[in-house]
Formats: sequence, structure tokens, C-alpha cells
Amino acid sequence: MSESLSPYDLIAQQLLRDHPPPDLRHVVILLPNYHVAQPLVQRLAALSGVSALLLPQLTTFTDWVQNVPLTQAVVSDSARLASLYQALRKQGWFEQADLWALARELLTLMDELTRQHVNLPKDEAAFQAQLEHAYQARKNNALQFEARVVHELWHAMSSSSELDGVAAYQQRLATLAAQASAPLYVLLTSDLSTPETRFLQVYAERAPVRIFDLRVLAAGDVEAQTLSSSNPLSTFDLRLATDFSLFPAHGLEQEAQAADLQIRRWLLAGKRSIALVAQDRLVARRVRALLERAQILVQDETGWTFATLAVSAVLMRWLEAVQGDFYYQDVLDLMKSPYVFADQPASERKQAVYQLERLLREHQVSARLEEFQRLAESDELRHALLRLQQAAQRLPTGREFTLTGWLERLEQSLDSLGVLTGWAQDAAGRELLQLLAEWREELADDRSRFSFGEWRRWLAQQLDLNTFRDSSVESPVVFTHLAATRWRRFDAVLLLGCDADHLPGDLSGGQWFNDAVRGALGLPVTAQKVQQVQDDLRGLLALNDTVLVTWQETKNGEPNLLSPWLELLRVQLQDDLIERELAPLLERGQVQPEPSSPLQSLTMPQPAAPAKLLPIKISPSGYNTLMACPYQYYARYILRLDELDEVREALDKRDYGTWVHEILQRFHGERPQLSGLPRVELEATLARISDEVFAVAVQHDFLAHGWRLRWQAQQAAYLDWQLENEQNGWHFAAAEQGYQLAVDDDLLLHGRLDRLDTQADGAQRVLDYKTKDKNSLTGLLKQTGEDVQLASYAAMSESAEATFVALDDSKAVVNVQPEQAMDELAALNLARLKEIFSQLRAGTTLPANGVDKACEYCAMKGLCRKGWWAAE
Repeated sequence: MSESLSPYDLIAQQLLRDHPPPDLRHVVILLPNYHVAQPLVQRLAALSGVSALLLPQLTTFTDWVQNVPLTQAVVSDSARLASLYQALRKQGWFEQADLWALARELLTLMDELTRQHVNLPKDEAAFQAQLEHAYQARKNNALQFEARVVHELWHAMSSSSELDGVAAYQQRLATLAAQASAPLYVLLTSDLSTPETRFLQVYAERAPVRIFDLRVLAAGDVEAQTLSSSNPLSTFDLRLATDFSLFPAHGLEQEAQAADLQIRRWLLAGKRSIALVAQDRLVARRVRALLERAQILVQDETGWTFATLAVSAVLMRWLEAVQGDFYYQDVLDLMKSPYVFADQPASERKQAVYQLERLLREHQVSARLEEFQRLAESDELRHALLRLQQAAQRLPTGREFTLTGWLERLEQSLDSLGVLTGWAQDAAGRELLQLLAEWREELADDRSRFSFGEWRRWLAQQLDLNTFRDSSVESPVVFTHLAATRWRRFDAVLLLGCDADHLPGDLSGGQWFNDAVRGALGLPVTAQKVQQVQDDLRGLLALNDTVLVTWQETKNGEPNLLSPWLELLRVQLQDDLIERELAPLLERGQVQPEPSSPLQSLTMPQPAAPAKLLPIKISPSGYNTLMACPYQYYARYILRLDELDEVREALDKRDYGTWVHEILQRFHGERPQLSGLPRVELEATLARISDEVFAVAVQHDFLAHGWRLRWQAQQAAYLDWQLENEQNGWHFAAAEQGYQLAVDDDLLLHGRLDRLDTQADGAQRVLDYKTKDKNSLTGLLKQTGEDVQLASYAAMSESAEATFVALDDSKAVVNVQPEQAMDELAALNLARLKEIFSQLRAGTTLPANGVDKACEYCAMKGLCRKGWWAAE
């Protein structure tokens, strides 16, 4: 290529020689993309020598043929896909397969056969023989089955009178070629498809056709080719940019940082057209995040599939919630989306979801909308749950509808949730609304009926196949892909992720048949796809003078090879082509901690609590936390950073303990005195109450039967224990009763006792039910004052005794109590609490000095960071 002339100059000169200005309206120029139009028009205007130029028609193949009318309607791909799915379902060939994915693969195959003008034999046996020859295999069941599937579906689809998109495109091309009169100029980077190549051949018989093939221009031939059957398009050797270099990165993060730094350097150097051509989308996402952190917006031409966008996430989460009986995590995620209830103030939505999350975690409810409604305490939450219920009624999951019917019901349900209002305020949401409307229209005539699950899988596939591109961002930095760079020039190009896995990458996936069979049938093979990628790369390097290529030389600690095309280039030039400036700049740019930095001098946290933040109430469990680790108490009760309880989806011993507490409260409420009553009657009462409590639990989880059997085995031992208590003079007095006690003028000790017993002389005893064994409870009380629960309960209720009741042995229920006198222990416990808070008000620190056992399940690990400072 001439060093002084750009490809646009060559095209403009040739066009102006063939057609003197100023009127070029009778000329058609076929572009690979519309990005080429502006620089080409600029060169035409500059070289024309006239003040006013009437421009030629600049268009692409796809847009040009859209102006050609057809005599029959075109059936949409979505309708064809539904028909193909129905055929697969009816035949029952693939019972365990994902039929939508399989139908999509077969539809792609049908389109390829049409595009390449391949006609399968009418006889299935002949087609099978053709496959056997291509596979070089003997007749076998698998091959016969493959031949049967493709042959039957192909002839069923091709025998239809309907016109599909590929056939319609070919008809329009044929009509255009038959009407050819305008001189045609074509810009190429790689070989055209079969229909387009045939179109140019027929067109050239009626009107002049000139081909500007970048492969030929880059090889040094500055003349355009006049199309004929005797001059096949040639290839060219790779031309290096003037400023071409490679950057080997050590891992994803360094590659992303290098790309970020280089783009910023180019911007500072005044470059205003920078292309980032991403071969590795994972690295590209990280680069984008780094650029946006530096407030550099990115114009993304690659876009994102709708399946990855928030507007689709709220849609699929809603369907998951409906199908999953309103599993709490799906519902919370749904309600936290800004698109849900977008027709009401955001504060109301946030308040409703906060209340729901608190109630679900507090009451350990994991599913069912009616359970959520039962817990609702405020009008905001009741209204939100009612809207969920009304929206769910629009989607009866147990019925079958057409795809259009499901889409209509989906729109109605989303409207009930206010999602449509939210989408209307968002560019991606508006485009998704348009897509849903298009699918409804395209599938309006399809009468096939689908289950909720089938329709949901279809919808997920559709969202994954359609792409959203944000056109609202204009930036000098453009994220694009290799095919979109055809005939485009940039001030600088960064080729990202050019390792052997990504350039050219695996281009054989999703194909029906192997390359041998595809070649025998006349279908494109992998080598042709690889060649097209190689042509695009060569064209990019031929047009652009500043190019940086990056790849991860090491990946996860293992060597990672550069693309073989670029490695071959290094060998041919006997030059490593390594970029030498970026690595030192990256090293200097790393932030090194100062010696006084918390990262360098991290020690045990021991903050002092501001007096105004100290709580005025403390519970026995809070007191236990204070004794186990003062810093944990500081974080949970003073800073109030305690996390919400997790909703337990699987039943565990905590649930069992809750049920046992409820059973015993109800039992003693009905039978406060057991002595003198028939044993059979007591057993029946306890069994009835137990069955009633566990019946609710079994409705939510069948595994509750196991805990129910465990309690049944202990009921007799509990009755024996209670009767013995009464013989010793202790009688049930109260259960689940709250108490509080003033520790000093500024602090209250408060709590709720499991049970209080009394004797005839007025003596009181606190009982605390524990579903633990005797040895565990004895260990808690081994160190005097280590566990404060019993002593605190005794002090609050002014009881002379306090004991744990071990309910974890089917043979016996036993009391476990401290060896020290409870009145003395309670007084010391209260005095210690008073002294601690007096010290805290005076500024005493709260160190993170808990033992390992206290740290094991501590929710404040991330704040305390004991793993860092304890290792010093």
C-alpha cells in the first residue's frame, strides 16, 4: 500500500476517475459497516475539487436488500424455532436433552444449508450413505439416527410454503441483481458468503462492479479489481503497524492495569480515537472498571446480552419466585430491585423490604407468600405482598399456554409489580419492552402450547441471544470486537487477551456435524472461520499504525502461550517486540504502605466506647458476649453492627429447642400441677401438645419428623423429672416471663426466663431449658462466673436457686447448676457488671481478647481482623 495514500484515498480517486463529480448519486458503495462512511465521504469531498458534491448511496448488504419488496410474508426465526421445538417434542427423540438449545442448533444448520444452496437427497438412505462416506464409518445406530433427524426435519422445514429469513435475503439479492444498473463499489476484508458472492457475479453481468479488497491493497496493489470469474481474491502477508508491540502480563490484574495505563497515556498524548479490541471479555470487564474508576467513559460496541443485565435479572428472579413457591431469597432479591414497585416512592419499597427481611429472619420463615403475609406488621408491607400475590395470579404455573399467551400474562404480572414503569425509565428496559412486543407479534399465529417451565427456558434462551448496546455514551475509547474493525482506522488500537486460547479461539463449537461431513455437504468448515478471523486481524494491522497487543504470559501460575499467529510473527522478524515502558510504570504506580500504615502496624483493636453510645440495657446474652470478648460486645451492642440472623433452610437443633420450649410452656399452662393426675392423662396431654407443635413444623419441612421422634423418646423421662420436682416441693409458677433489674442509675439488666418454680415457703428457682447433654452444661459452669446466664436470671427474679435443665438424654432429664451458692454468685455477677460499666464510662478500652472458641463463629471477624494481628 502506498505510504502517502490511505485506503479511503485510493477508493475516492478510483471513484472520481470513473464518475466525474459533482453528481455521484447513481453510484452504490457497499460498506462492511457504517463507521467507514464518514472518512470515505470526507476523502471524496476533499479530492473532488467541487464546492458541492452529491454523494453516492452508501449502504450495507443487509440494509440495501431491505428496500426490495417480496411477494410473500417472511416467517420469523422465533416462529420457526417454536415449530422445530414442537417437532422434536412430538418425535420424542431426545427425552433428556434441552430441546430449546437443540432446536436452536438445528435451526442454525437449516439456515446454513439454505445459505450454501445445499439440497439434501430426497431419499433418507442416500443421505445416510453420504454421511457414512464423509465420516468414513460403517453403518451404525448413532449415524442412522443422526441422518434420520436431520433428513426428516430438513424436508419438513424446506417443504413449507413459508419463506424464512435466509431464503428471503437470497430472493431479495436475486431481485437486486436482476435489476442491476448502478455502478457498484464493494469494500472487502474477507471472503463473502455464498449468496453474496453469487449476487456480485450476477450483478457484474449487468453493471460495473469494482472490488476494493483490503487484502489486495495491503499487498501493494493500488488498483481496484474488476470482478470476473478468472480473478479470485488474493491473500496478503501480515503488515506490521509502525508502532507495534507486545505486553506479556503476569495474570489478569496486571494485564488489565497495563491496558488501563496505556489507554490513559494515549489520551494524554492527544489521541482521540482509541479502540480496545477484546478477545478476552473477562479482562475487558476489569479494564472497563478501572477506566470508569478514573472517570473515563467507554463506548461499548460489543454490548451485553440481555441475560446479563439488571432489567432481565428482575424478570428471571420474578419467574424463579413464582415457580419456587416464593423462596425468601428470591423474594428479597426481587424487592430490592429498583425496577420493582417503581410506580411508588422508593422509600416505601425500601421500608417494605427491610421489614420483610427482618421478620423472615426473626421468625425463620423461608418460603410461601401466605406465610409472609401472616407475619406482615405494617400497611406498606401488606400492600407490597398483596401486589406480589396479584401479580403471581397472572402466571398460573400449572397450566399451558401459547408462547404469546405466556408473554401477555408476563406483561400483565410485571405491570402489577410496577416493573414496566421502571423499565420505561431505563434505556435497556425500553429495548427489552420492545423485544417482548416483537416476540408477541412474531408468535401470534403459533398455536402450540407450552408449560411454564418450557416457556421459561425459551425466554432465558431468547434473552441470551439478544444484545443491548448503550448508544448514549460517546467516548474516544471504544470497546469493540475484531469483525467490527473492518476498514476502520483509529489513532491507537489495543488488542486485549491475545493468547492461544482466545486468538483465534475455538470456532468449532455449536456446529452440527464434524468438518469432514460439513465439507462434503458444502457447509463452512472451521478453517474458513479461522481464515476470516485472520483476515480481520490482518486488515486491522494494515490500516492502523499504533497497536499494542497484551496477553497473560502466566495464568494461575502456569505458562500461557501467545497466539500462534503473533508468535510466528516474532519468529519471522527475529524480534520479541516486547513493550519496555509499561512494566516499570506499573511498578512505580503501585501504592506501597507507609511504615505507619494500619497494614504495617496492625495490632489488637481495643477501642474506648463514647459514653453517649453505651447502652442503657443489657441482657444476659449480651453480658455473656462482653465476658467472652469485649470487642465483640463493642461492635455488636455499642456500634450496633450485629448482622441479621440467617434464615435457616434446613432444620437444626436451634429449631428443636424452640419447639421444646413452646411445648413445655403450653403443657404447664394446661397442667401446672402433675401430682395426683393419672399418668395416662399426663402422657396424652403432652403427646397432644407435642403433635400440634410439630404438625406446623412438618408442614414446612418433612425432616421435622426426625426431631419429633427424638422428643417423643424423651417425654416419659420429662414427666418423671417433673413429678420428682413436685415431690421435692417445687411447683411450676410461670413461663416465658420478662424481668428487669437496675444495675445502677444508668443501666438495666433485662431478660426473659424460660420457667420459674416456687415452693410453699415462697422460695423461687429459675429453670433454663437446654437441649444439650449434662457434660456440656457442666463445662459451662466449671469456671466460676464464666457463664453469667443463671446468675443474671437469679438476680433479676430474686431467686435463691437457678439451674439448667438438660433435655438431651432420652433416659433421664437432669438439673445442672453451679457449685457455688446462687445468691452469692448472683451478687458477685451483678457487682462485676456494675464495675465494668463504671470503667467503660471512664474510658476503659474494650480489647479483642476473646479465646479461640469465642472467635470461631464470631460475626465480627472481618472487623476485628484477628487473623492479621494475631500472627505478628
